[in-house]
Amino acid sequence: MHRLSVQPGGWQMPVAPGQSLLLAARAAGVRLPSSCRNGTCRACLCRLVSGEIRYAVEWPGLLADEKAAGLILPCVATAATDVVIEAPAATPPPG
Repeated sequence: MHRLSVQPGGWQMPVAPGQSLLLAARAAGVRLPSSCRNGTCRACLCRLVSGEIRYAVEWPGLLADEKAAGLILPCVATAATDVVIEAPAATPPPG
């Protein structure tokens, strides 16, 4: 089990093995922008601040320069370590 931290909100939640970052955030009530959930629409594009991820698909919809800049697609990314992402459009859990 790893931890996901979503910045700038500072929300933290567990990520189960094999669970996408998007679904881990949703389970905790944090909404990340999304649409397709398969790595093609790019609506969930955000920046990996720290940690390591793995992708559930061979080549997600990222350009090589975007990957080099630290951008990720949390809908198809799983945590290989504790992860911090920067997702300014994320909305907080209710209450």
